[in-house]
Parts: sequence; structure tokens; C-alpha cells
Amino acid sequence: MGCNASKPQSRAGGDDGYLLAQEEGGGRSHKDMMKVDPNVREAAAQINRQPVPPSQQHPNGGKNQTFNRAKDRVDAIAQSKRIATKDLSLRYAYFSQRGFYPDDPFKPNQDSYCVHEATSQITHNGVVRMDSLFGVFDGHGKDGHGCAQFARTNLPIQVKSALQKARAKQEGQIELNRDQIHNAILRAHVETNRQLHKNPQIDDSLSGTTAISVYFHGRKNRITIANVGDSRAVLGSTKGPPSHVQNGGPHRSSSRSMLKAQPLSRDQTPYRKDERVRIRATGARILSLDQLEGLEPINDISESGEEDLNLGEELDEEGDPPRVWAPNGDYPGTAFTRSIGDAMAEELGVFAEPEMLSRELKPEDKILVCASDGVFEFLTNQSVIDICAKFNDPLEACRAVVAEAYELWLQYELRTDDITIIVMFIDELRNDPASRRHSLGGSSLQSSKQDFGVDPQKLQEDLEKQLADEDDEDEEEESDEDAFEDQVISSGGLKPVRKNVSKEKSKEIAKLKAQGAARAQEPELEFDLKKLASPKTEAEKKSIEEAIKASVMFRNITQEQREMIYSCMESVDVKSGDWVIKQGTHGDKFYIIDEGKFEVRILPDGMEDESGEGGNIIHLYEGSRSLRIHPSFGELALMYSAPRSASIIAKSDGHLWALHRAVFRQVLVEAHDDRKDLKKVLGEIPYFQYLDSDGINKLSAMMSEVTFGRGENIIEQGRPGKYMFVIKKGSCYTMQIGGSTKRGTLKSKSFFGDEVFSGKGVYGKTVVSLQTTTCWQLDQKAVQQTMGPLLAEGTKV
Repeated sequence: MGCNASKPQSRAGGDDGYLLAQEEGGGRSHKDMMKVDPNVREAAAQINRQPVPPSQQHPNGGKNQTFNRAKDRVDAIAQSKRIATKDLSLRYAYFSQRGFYPDDPFKPNQDSYCVHEATSQITHNGVVRMDSLFGVFDGHGKDGHGCAQFARTNLPIQVKSALQKARAKQEGQIELNRDQIHNAILRAHVETNRQLHKNPQIDDSLSGTTAISVYFHGRKNRITIANVGDSRAVLGSTKGPPSHVQNGGPHRSSSRSMLKAQPLSRDQTPYRKDERVRIRATGARILSLDQLEGLEPINDISESGEEDLNLGEELDEEGDPPRVWAPNGDYPGTAFTRSIGDAMAEELGVFAEPEMLSRELKPEDKILVCASDGVFEFLTNQSVIDICAKFNDPLEACRAVVAEAYELWLQYELRTDDITIIVMFIDELRNDPASRRHSLGGSSLQSSKQDFGVDPQKLQEDLEKQLADEDDEDEEEESDEDAFEDQVISSGGLKPVRKNVSKEKSKEIAKLKAQGAARAQEPELEFDLKKLASPKTEAEKKSIEEAIKASVMFRNITQEQREMIYSCMESVDVKSGDWVIKQGTHGDKFYIIDEGKFEVRILPDGMEDESGEGGNIIHLYEGSRSLRIHPSFGELALMYSAPRSASIIAKSDGHLWALHRAVFRQVLVEAHDDRKDLKKVLGEIPYFQYLDSDGINKLSAMMSEVTFGRGENIIEQGRPGKYMFVIKKGSCYTMQIGGSTKRGTLKSKSFFGDEVFSGKGVYGKTVVSLQTTTCWQLDQKAVQQTMGPLLAEGTKV
């Protein structure tokens, strides 16, 4: 999430995407673009130097206008489209959802995208081959939407021009080699950046955009990925051999559930050691916001060794990533190290030169994803590919990924980022020699002789010769430098996926908790779990499991507790128009959507709901049994009796699963508890002495098991600490070096590492396992974020 200025704002918000399909009926004219978000119309008109017609402008400048339709937040293709050439067949779709910002509800979507089905064409031996370009642009800063739109319009033009100039210099060479393509794309990015600096309509001094693009080119199904910033391209490939992969898309392969995510780009952020070294060479500083403001110590690890590759994990547990700052000023504050635009950051090394990767597509390559970082804030590359692989239609895959990412933003933040994704299903590669030979063999050839009098052996030999001649022709037209070996992207230095709520969200939770405590205390309900339990089918259990697996509340429950939760889930039928949750009322249930559509509406602080509609729509939940999509909401009600922060209204008839807070607590207590000794130990630790039994139960539920081999260092004196440990089984040796060296032995039920809760942030002794040792592990950051509001007054965790 990039930001600029001394107190950087998040890089999110929206703009209209851009489609240029070079075929009959394709493409979107400027007139078509004027039908979208009014903020976008104004920005697009400014870029194109055309005035916005008065009839199309926001009433009152857009200040008092409310969007009460979920589709006003979304820009998506009407239906998936197919690109079929001599070389390949693929289907694609795109989907962009504007973010939600409580303090700026009309902030435009700063994401943009482009789809050029025919960036350029080559005619050889009477055959026309079309190159295609897909791109996603994520703007940031005050004029971020303008920068993103400028890049999405101008970068493809510059790419086409640079490629044409490169081809014009070749004599008899049809295909450009990798270096020629990379040089052309590099020039295109640099020229786009230069033109953006010169554009009088856009102030890019502290605004800019990322750019991730996928260029399909050549007769060997080659792709080149160019990346500037922290948007991503990811490839989903089958793990098995190509012979097990069927054509027709990932959904038709028996291996579709076994797609492995392969990164095609690497985030350019201060998490990467090489980028930090390059940026610091200009004199720039790299600090998180809390470090800049003196709220956190500056204890950056030296540039030697491998450990500094984990820098980001120490700084971004709460959404506060390392940023680039001028040596003597609190600007620009970018959370990325490359960008198109950001003129003031260029002297600090934040430039527009892309990192590129070229490779040949293979039959096992089935899904290609290009997306902004709003997708990857809480989702891993593998998670995104897994979601896409569930669907037959790339548009449905787009919707599912965006919905999952958006819901995680709502869960962990007070706002959401703009989220944009292009999903491509690679259905068929037509010029792969191995796949062509495979498709020509077998029963089809044997039947030829019987039906048509053709000798199958002779036919096979002729076909093999034809394929060999084509391969020879390919080699003659390519230089030796044109060997497109598969390049491998390192996963080192990647921005870690966030797993905890932000500081702002934590403060809001504490505020809601205080409001709940201020009202008259009501006795906690008690349920007879045996009477409440109802049998669930395996399909119902599966849908519930899918919904709760990402929740921190259910992360470490036992299988017995999980089964009890399944049985105690209450079936709730709803009708269109029913209010499931009303903003401001105190909640006591967590819900899973089994089937149906539900609006999320928020009424701004201080505003009365005069229309009775519940405020502005910020999201639309959609649950589906057939598509195996089961979003959830109301999770915080399992922890606190606090006012609901939004209203949930059914837009269709549907079905929910509901879990009452009191039932959840009873399940944690009544299930067979192998953590009884653990809870006793936790109650003896000074930092948790103010927690009641319910708090201790929740704390123990957050702990996970981890096993260490004999002689393994578990913690080291003086090293930054993240975890506290309680020994479940085994023994450890301890050593503390100070005025005198202290040594000792720890056995089952002993705890260590609790000093991470003292605020010092480093371990005070070294602990080594004497044998295979299993410990309960507690994440200090997770405690601060999740349990902090539950601690009694006076406790400091």
C-alpha cells in the first residue's frame, strides 16, 4: 500500500478500467466510459482534455451524493471473453471494485486496467499472428487515479511503438529475442513516466501508479511480465506431468485442485534487501510510520546476512510497512521502491524501470492472474490460485477473489483498498510440439486406415517430419540469444501477508467494548448444548469449515471442539428485505452465508437514517452452495458484546448458519480440554494476572503447537522476540549471560520468552531443546491485537 506525504494516506481508491479489444464489437469508446462513476468521468475527461457535460456531473460537486447501488462500486466485464489465435486459446475476465473509505466515501477508484487483444501483429507466410497485452495499474496519492489512467492509456501505445521500432531494425528476423523485447518494454515504461511528468493536467510530484503487465507474443506461446511496484502476476500450474493435463481450462483437468502458484513478479518494496541497498545508496531513509514518529525503536538489521530479508515481518504485523523517506524530510513515504510518477521520489531511487521475466507457456500452465496489491494484502499467491481453480468461468473466479479479499479487509481494517484483478484461463496451446504429437497418436490414426485406406505408420511418419520441419524453421528464424529458458522468481523479501487487525481497528474494537460495558450488564445466557445440537450433512460441515478456516477465532480449536461447533450452528432462513443485523445494536451472533445475497450498509457517524435504508452500500456478500462460496460476518460478536458497526440486509431469500457467543464460549469450556495444564500456567504469568477465566480460555485457544528437534535453539538472548512458549512435552537447557552466567533446565509446564510482553522486544536468555520438545507457542502481536481490549484495566500487554 503506497503512500505519500508526511502522514501517508493509503494507496487505494478507484478509477475506471480501460478495454481496447481489437475486434468487431469490442472496445469502449469515450462515450461508453462516461457511463461509470461520476468521479471517474471527471478524471477521465481531464486526462482527455474534454469537459464533463453538466448532465453527467456530480450533484453539488459530489459532496452530498450517496451511492446506494452495489454496482456503483464495481467495474467489470459483462461476460468472459475468448482470445483464439493460431497458437493458443484463452478466456479472460476483469473485475475492479472501488474501496471503502469512511472519511472519504467518494474517493475515486485509483485502480485501472487495460486489455489489448491486438497490441501488434506480424504477418509471416500468409499467417497473421496477434500479440496481446494485459495490464493492471494501482494509483496512489492525491492524483493517483489520474496517474493510473494515464499509464493504462499511454503505456500500451509506447509498448507498441517501441516494438515496431525494434522490428524495423531487424533484417529478415521475424521474432524479437528476449533482450530486444525487454529493451523495448523498458523504453516504453521510461517514456510513459517522462510524459506523465510533463502532463500539465496531472500533478505527479507526490502521486503515481504501479504497473504490472503481461505481454503475449511470438509463435511459441511466450509471455513477458513487466513489473513496476507491488502489484503482482501469478501463474497456476499443475504439479503432475503434462500428460495428465487435459485441454479445456483448469476446471476440466483432473488436477485442477492441485494447481501450484508460481510468482511471475516480485514486489519492489523495502522488504527486499537488494531494493533497500539501492534506495539507501541515494541517501534515503527506510522507516515505518511508527519509527518515523518515534513510537517504535529503529533497530534495523545490518545489510549483511540473510536475516534482514525478514525485515518486513518485524514491521508490518499491523499494516505499518517500511517506507522510503528523504534524508531530511518527511516525504515521500512510499511503501514501494519503483513507480510511474512520484517525481519527488525519483532522486531517492524510486524510478519507473520495470523488472521483467520472459518464459514459454507449457501445457501444465492453466491460470494466469494479474492483480493489484489490494488482493494480496491478506491473501497468499496460492490462496488466489486455489480460489480461481474452483470455477469454470474466469469472471466467476474474479468475483470470488475480489469478494474474499474485500471481506478480509473489512475484518482486519476500518477501510478497504481498491481491488482489481484480471484472470486468464489458458485452455489450449496449439503449437506445443509435445502436445501436438500426443494428440496425433493412438486410436485416431488406427481408425484412419480402416475408414479411409490410409496407412497409419506412413501418416505418423509424415506428421513427425512436418513437425520437425516446423521446429527447424523456428530455429532458423531465431538467434542463439533467443533461448527463453524458464526464469524463477525468488520468494525472498516478499511483503508478508497480514494476519492481524490494524491499530486503528484495534482502537475501534476497544471503543466498542467500552460502549458495551457502559450499558446495563445482562446475565450471560447458558445453553444445553446437547439439546441445541442438530446433525449436519458432510456438505454442510464442509461449507462451515470453508467459512471459518481463515478466522483467528477458530484457528487453534481442537477437532472435538470443531465438531461441537458444527452441531451447534443454528439454521436461519431469511427473506429478501430482512435485516439480519442493524448498525448500533448489540450483537451476540456470528453468521455464515450458506446461500443468498446480503448488502452491507453503513450510516456515517452523526447521520440519521431518514430514508430507513441503513446508509450507503459498501459491499455485497454472495453465498452459493453450487459455487462453494460461503462468506461470513459478525465475528467480533463471539468476543465482545458491542454495538454492530454496520447493517446487514438480505437482498434475496437465503439461508444462514448462526453461532451464539455464549454457545461458542461453552464449546471452548465443555469440550475435552487437553489445554487444562496450559491454562493453569497462563494464569500464573504476571502479564495475564488480570484476565478472568474467560480471557484465559481465549488466550489458550490462540496458542498453537510447535515441535523442536534435539539441540535446536528456540530463542536466543538479545534477539528480537515474537513468541512466548510453554513446554508441553520435553525439556530444555537455558543460559543467561550477564554479570555472571546463569544456567538451568526447563521441563514440562515451564514457560519462557514471556519478556516479549514487557515492551523490551528482545529475549533475555537463550533456550535450547535437550530432546525433541513440543511447546505451546503464543504470538505477542496477536495477543496485542486480538486480546488487548479484553484485558482488565491496569493490565499492560
